[in-house]
Amino acid sequence: MENLITHINFWVVLGFIGQILFGSRFFIQWIISEKHGESIIPGVFWYLSMAGSVILFTYATYKRDPVFIIGQSSGIFIYTRNIMLIYKKKRLLTTATGEGINPLKTAVE
Repeated sequence: MENLITHINFWVVLGFIGQILFGSRFFIQWIISEKHGESIIPGVFWYLSMAGSVILFTYATYKRDPVFIIGQSSGIFIYTRNIMLIYKKKRLLTTATGEGINPLKTAVE
């Protein structure tokens, strides 16, 4: 236990924050899917994915872990694209109906 405590520093805390954000997206998706009775990927899933991935990418870069760096960097592009699609849908719906939608509540199937 003493050895574990001596290894806790800013970077380890940052890595854990990234992992908590990244992992929490699955719980959010599960809760919302249960609430709706069907599998739904809410907009917040992509924001948590992006935030967690960017933080984990930063941590992986600090650790100089090429496997971890490549794994997180590829996800960043996917999460960015999904967020762009959410905003595209929001703009289209705003134009069509004159009303906006909350991108964090948008279901992307």
